[in-house]
Amino acid sequence: MIIYVVKPGDTLYEIARRYDVDLNRIVDDNQLDPNESLVIGQALVIRRDNFTYTVRQGDTLYSIANRFNVDVEDIIETNNLDTDQLRVGQELEIRYDNPNKVPLEINGYVYANVDLEELSKILPYLTYLAIFSYQIKSDGSLTTLNEEPLIKEAYRHQVAPIMVITNIDKPGQFSSELASTIINSPQLTDKLLNNIIRIAKTKGYHGVDFDFEYLFPEDREAYNNFLRRARELLHNEGLTISTAIAPKLSQDQVGILYEAHDYSAHGEIVDRVIIMTYEWGYIHSEAMPVAPINMVERVIQYAITEIPSGKILMGVPNYGYVFDVPKIPDVPARLITNNEAIEIARKNNAAIQFCEESMSPFFQYYENGKLKEVHFEDARSIEEKVNLAIDYNLGGLSYWTVMSFFKPNWLVVDYFADIVKVIGEREDRI
Repeated sequence: MIIYVVKPGDTLYEIARRYDVDLNRIVDDNQLDPNESLVIGQALVIRRDNFTYTVRQGDTLYSIANRFNVDVEDIIETNNLDTDQLRVGQELEIRYDNPNKVPLEINGYVYANVDLEELSKILPYLTYLAIFSYQIKSDGSLTTLNEEPLIKEAYRHQVAPIMVITNIDKPGQFSSELASTIINSPQLTDKLLNNIIRIAKTKGYHGVDFDFEYLFPEDREAYNNFLRRARELLHNEGLTISTAIAPKLSQDQVGILYEAHDYSAHGEIVDRVIIMTYEWGYIHSEAMPVAPINMVERVIQYAITEIPSGKILMGVPNYGYVFDVPKIPDVPARLITNNEAIEIARKNNAAIQFCEESMSPFFQYYENGKLKEVHFEDARSIEEKVNLAIDYNLGGLSYWTVMSFFKPNWLVVDYFADIVKVIGEREDRI
């Protein structure tokens, strides 16, 4: 796999010829319109097939590597060479796939109203599908959700469906009071957990994910005890348990987002810990990357001191924002998909830039005389995130959300990761 960054004057035809790849493959892999111009700075995933090359007079390892856009070290390793001296007629295998894939679990959060055709393109790349969300009520009951078609589709692709439980009481609003009412009452805790188990077993869920946010700081130990009780009851029923927690830099980090999320306790209690390593740039922030790699790495460096690395699923955003520059008070940024970001750049003749500190793409343009700045994810930023997870021996990645299909992302993931499947091909609980 090659990630090529479009330069001024590039055309699809010239890129395809340069890499000896079928033009239609580049179009399909990058979700391009062949009738539209490329965007300067756009990252394209180029997939070539492995082949055997016969050494000619004057060839060197360097010249061959340069000609076929591979590393000299890869040629040496693939062909078990013990010298850099080549002989005419010698056959060398040139590989573009990755023989050293690392097992990773991939989770994707999704709303029940997702387009199933869109979702079906993503499911082959997932381990878990976390369906968002069942909301708790103050009496220990739950809201309803019409998600059976998603569960059925997940099993069809050997993807384990996960039941997401939240303390949301109004659209988009997490309630500290609601969570406190439940987790401080043993009776309500058991009632809620029994309701969760009943629904999970009836609908065929593989596990349960607790996404309790904005908890009162004083409820930290109450939440830990709630999770201990949840683990006991869920495990007795053969259900896994995970939590989604805020991206902390230290155990005593101040703020209602952070204080009640006890990294050490979650690492001991639950099966998987999803760290929401995104939203540095968010709907009400100044223009900045959603998940800058330098900040994400700081969170992971702390997290692995408290949580077994194999339990951690590192959050990855599958979206971007259009920000006003400078920020206009009380005017939110606009949420966009990664595909929409590239289309905005094309329509506005904006060149995509890449920040080496945050390792993420961005660009600026004017709309009705006002300066806009777009931050999103592309193949380069995803490569950095996947390799970060691998470097720190994490269990895998967790995407917010998988409502839209951005194919370059999944090609990069598939190149580096041997995607783990935790349920069998014939398992179907629906």
